[in-house]
Amino acid sequence: MREDRHTGVFEERESREGEPKAMEDIREKIMGGLFGLAIGDALGATTEFMSKREIEDTFGRHTEIVGGGWLHLRPGATTDDTAMALAVVRGIVDDPVNPIRRIGQHFIRWYESDPLDVGGTVRAALDAYDGDWFMAAKEAHDTLGGRSAGNGTLMRCLPVALAYADIHTMASISSDQSRMTHYDGLAADSCVLYNRIVHRVLLGEELCGAIEAEAVGSPYEGSVSQKPISTPSSYVVDTLSWALYIAYHARDFEEAVVWAANEGGDADTTAAVVGGLVGTYAGYDALPVRYVEALQDGNALRDAAEQVWLVRQGATTMGGIIAIRGNSSYLVQVSHSHARVLDLEQGKYFPRIT
Repeated sequence: MREDRHTGVFEERESREGEPKAMEDIREKIMGGLFGLAIGDALGATTEFMSKREIEDTFGRHTEIVGGGWLHLRPGATTDDTAMALAVVRGIVDDPVNPIRRIGQHFIRWYESDPLDVGGTVRAALDAYDGDWFMAAKEAHDTLGGRSAGNGTLMRCLPVALAYADIHTMASISSDQSRMTHYDGLAADSCVLYNRIVHRVLLGEELCGAIEAEAVGSPYEGSVSQKPISTPSSYVVDTLSWALYIAYHARDFEEAVVWAANEGGDADTTAAVVGGLVGTYAGYDALPVRYVEALQDGNALRDAAEQVWLVRQGATTMGGIIAIRGNSSYLVQVSHSHARVLDLEQGKYFPRIT
């Protein structure tokens, strides 16, 4: 958001820019990011694949989570954008150190549940998977005639930035989760750039400054000042260009997601990407209550946010990564030569793992 236009929750923060935020503040931002993504998804699903003129003729201005759309969703339902983001959360929680395999297992579990919608590139990669995700992505890329720079990994990458405080780990996993299904490097690079902005926001930077800093020298440098000339399509550059432009210029969270939903095109994903970023910056308490209460995924999102918070808290404050198995929580501490696992309930270490 333009800092000179901020009011209310978007007033300049009291902490110095770049100063790490208190962990409880980050906890609220994690919740805000995940709920913001789902709100954008649910709001934009109604207008997905409609033109801006069709939206105006039908709704005037689309501002409420009412379901419908080409998927005929129930009010408050979300799409594959939220489902795949939650699959990424679950994979990270299952194995915070090396989450890719477990993320993939949750992708497959979701795919086998016969969801209403699956993106074309994701579907091709899931159908091609035979034990190696990166080979599956290459096969899908070839099957699709060399076109795999869609937004299907951008829509789901936010949990990586929320879970990992170390920027190098975050960037690596952001890229890898993209390359599981999308071979084109544009998709992975866009995920890394988006999550680097989220990383800066979690460290206390203002949103506009974070966007400016990461956009420099990238395909998105012009997105700060110039309205995209393309429609918000499923091409990842179009999606992120619109998301950054809207996030930079909107006055608050509601304006951002409503704006994205009313641009049409791939509206659910554009609004989800905008909502995840602006929701992280604003925090959960700044989200409109009517939107939060409308979501059918509310309980799952709260659970996911709590688990992501535990993963990040473990890595930040205890020199390790929190892993959750069933009702038990463990702290995994990794050094260059071995790993130790602490049962947080029993207060005992397992034997050293080399």
